Amino acid sequence: MATSIVNGRTKVVVATSVMLSFISFWRAAAIVLNDLGSSAYYVGGIVEQAVGRSAPWFILGVMLFSYAVRAVYVESCAMFTRGGVYRVVKEAMGGMLAKLSVSALMFDYILTGPISGVSAGQYIVGLAAQTVTYFGRPWTPDKSTINLLAAGIALLITVYFWWRNTRGIHESSDDALKIMYVTTVMVVLLILWSGITILTKPEAQRLPPAPVPHNLAFNRDAVGWLPNIAPGALRELPVESSPADSPIPDGVAPEPRYGLIPNAGALLGLIGILIAFGHSFLAMSGEESLAQVNRELEYPKHRNLMKAGMVIFVYSMLFTSLVSFFAYAIIPDNVRPHYFDNMISGISMNLVGPMSLKLIFQAFIVVVGFLMLAGAVNTAIIGSNGVLNRVSEDGVLTDWFRAPHKKFGTTFRMINMIVLLQLLTIIGSRGNVYVLGEAYAFGVIWSFAFKALAVLVLRFKDRSPREWKVPFNINLGGNEIPLGLGIIAALLFSVAGINLITKAVATVSGVAFTLVFFTLFLVAERINERKRGHAAHVEMDQFRLQMQEVVTNETVQVRPGCTLCLVRDYNTLDHVKKALELTHTGKRDLVVMTVQVMKGPDTGYENIREQNLFTNYEQLLFSRVIALAEKAGKHVDLLVVPSSNVFEAIAHTAAQLDSSEIIAGRSSVMSPEEQAKRLGEAWEAVPSKPQHEVCFRVVEPGGETRDFYLGAHAPPLAEDDIDAIHKLWLDVTGEKDGEHVCHKEIVTVALARLARDLKGNERKNVLRHLRRLTHQRSSAARTEAGEQIERRAS
Repeated sequence: MATSIVNGRTKVVVATSVMLSFISFWRAAAIVLNDLGSSAYYVGGIVEQAVGRSAPWFILGVMLFSYAVRAVYVESCAMFTRGGVYRVVKEAMGGMLAKLSVSALMFDYILTGPISGVSAGQYIVGLAAQTVTYFGRPWTPDKSTINLLAAGIALLITVYFWWRNTRGIHESSDDALKIMYVTTVMVVLLILWSGITILTKPEAQRLPPAPVPHNLAFNRDAVGWLPNIAPGALRELPVESSPADSPIPDGVAPEPRYGLIPNAGALLGLIGILIAFGHSFLAMSGEESLAQVNRELEYPKHRNLMKAGMVIFVYSMLFTSLVSFFAYAIIPDNVRPHYFDNMISGISMNLVGPMSLKLIFQAFIVVVGFLMLAGAVNTAIIGSNGVLNRVSEDGVLTDWFRAPHKKFGTTFRMINMIVLLQLLTIIGSRGNVYVLGEAYAFGVIWSFAFKALAVLVLRFKDRSPREWKVPFNINLGGNEIPLGLGIIAALLFSVAGINLITKAVATVSGVAFTLVFFTLFLVAERINERKRGHAAHVEMDQFRLQMQEVVTNETVQVRPGCTLCLVRDYNTLDHVKKALELTHTGKRDLVVMTVQVMKGPDTGYENIREQNLFTNYEQLLFSRVIALAEKAGKHVDLLVVPSSNVFEAIAHTAAQLDSSEIIAGRSSVMSPEEQAKRLGEAWEAVPSKPQHEVCFRVVEPGGETRDFYLGAHAPPLAEDDIDAIHKLWLDVTGEKDGEHVCHKEIVTVALARLARDLKGNERKNVLRHLRRLTHQRSSAARTEAGEQIERRAS
């Protein structure tokens, strides 16, 4: 915010960082779970279609492995506040691979919305069909009709969250948290009722076939180009005859299944396991969203990140993996294919109990599923917008993309592009969940693989201390071997490589999309380089500026009693770190302010343009401030004050905001005492000052603080001063009629006599005495400062 104070009139520019709003770890976990947890609604059917009835074991394996992958993200976030794929890969392996990896990640995000929206539509259509059938009007739409209706619902969901996301992340995180509250109730009911069903139905007390090579049964799409590459590796399995009550229509041939040849050997068996594991990876989407919301996590950031990660792991482990096991145990084998697109509805309809109660529970599941899957659409928009913002900050995308919305401050053009691609994907897929799921895994696995490799490279490239590391590190001869991180990266690249040859739809569509986005990034980066010329790119945030006429707590949107922190040089911001450390922003707002010095004969206060108040320098300065605030997980308000006198601007602003504290770094041209004196003089000239005392705190380079108080205030008395007052009091109270005198009256008389002496003949002596005391205090301060420097040097 920028202010110029003259004759009671104020010109204000509000500078608000795009997306700088901090959220709790519960909100962060809710945002990620709306993506990661929502996969429980469709992953079981997709994986069983691809690899056969042992699918639940592979989904369980992926959910366990998700803890290891999440550990990679936690380590990267401990190194970088904005620790997503792009930043980490660029730091480790350069900009070209970073753009390639983030292009694959964008494919993941673009497909997250459509697959979640279409799956939500499938559940809605399935509930509608079952409900009207229950009430005596049978409706059994064919597969293409269901898909088209589901696609229409997905389009509506996507457009709704496009509208919401243009209004800001805080509203979107509210949606995610509310959805997770309702989902938790549904999950608890589902687990309890499914447990009762399994206990009371002997035929449901079973486990899926073991996840071993001879139990794998791939469909044609799941083996991709493998039959052409290794013709002798697979065999066509015998077709199972369909029971009379099977939902498969007459005249439709059962889908052929493929298994590994007998006595395939360890290597081929391992490849088969990796194929099945790779087809289950879409259960683990959403990890990149954790890196993106890490920027908005509140203080203490790392501790809240660890809490969010644990909440996500436990919740997704219980929900996603148990659903697939319940589906296998409860839904008969000949009925389950009918529910591949809405597996949880299939569970609800095969539970014990009256049909009416099961239908009510199915309606509850579908409503919750609709909310959660719709929330995943929201998460996809948030995540992809965060990724593009990070890329744009690095100069890859042009400033046009990052221009904030004039009213809401969000990067609306990026949101528009993301949503447009999602809408086109929904239309192109015609609502087919399986096709979307097969393509979806490409971006998931390759972004994970690049991220793990980058963090592994940084272990050797950057050996600086980290707040947290992936476990299982071995020290050999003083060198740390990141064994755990290496195993994670090797497994991810193994699965990614196998997916390239066995997931034809994902490979073709994923490679094409990745190349298109990669080309877009390259072209936009070249345009930016041409605009800059030979100037190096400087990473800066975007800000929304708004003109106001007065500076008040309402226009700045801060509470009375706020802390005002002064900044000017973006290379010396240690005192901002100290201010963030000292200020509990939940109880007291922190306003970071800089003064735009206006000098010259043409300087005026009318018609000052925004470009003159908020230049590239202020943009860079506040970008550095925001980076510190994000690292601390605390909110700051930003202020630019144009004035011809720095100290007057500070004093007026502190008075108008009713500040209780002013924090500044030590000046390079004057002592803290001189800073306090100049500010105190300006403070005395302010016509309307707060009634409470205001502390002016100067932060030394080493972190030590010097406190001064503005205006009339109780002085900090040394022990000698207090002792002197007490001795005078003892002397006076020893006299007759002096026993009722108190310490305050001793001070009152001393002050009255000092005032009389200053007006009389003793004035010179009094001033000489005061100067001597001031000199002694300054000498003592210099000696103490020298000793502190020596201690730091040693």
